[in-house]
Amino acid sequence: MLNVKTNRNCVYRTAYHLIWCPKYRKPVLQGMVADTLSIAIDNLCRENDWDVLAKEIQPDHVHLFVSIPPSCAVSNAVKILKGSSARMLFTQYPDLRASLWGGHLWSPSYFVGTAGDVSAEVVLKYIERAEHVNTRR
Repeated sequence: MLNVKTNRNCVYRTAYHLIWCPKYRKPVLQGMVADTLSIAIDNLCRENDWDVLAKEIQPDHVHLFVSIPPSCAVSNAVKILKGSSARMLFTQYPDLRASLWGGHLWSPSYFVGTAGDVSAEVVLKYIERAEHVNTRR
């Protein structure tokens, strides 16, 4: 599922679980709005060479499991995803803006978690073992 990727200067395997919601957690991501948002997310990720591993759009929040290269800050990726998708949805569905006080689609906050093939405990044990081996030399 999560492949090793390469670019000019690094080899990486990253996976981020992103969650963000509409302002006031309003359940506005339904029907055609949700379909358009799904397509917008796919297009934005493709344009930026980010691999969508999984995506789920609920009426009041979005889950995105995505691989983003280390050269791109996750905060910048979220800014692109939220900003571009909001502009597109407001353009295609002008009534959407009226249903949200203040005219903003997304809440300013988001959740990000990392995932990988091994647990944090395994990484800690590996580092501790390497440190122990190096101190014996």
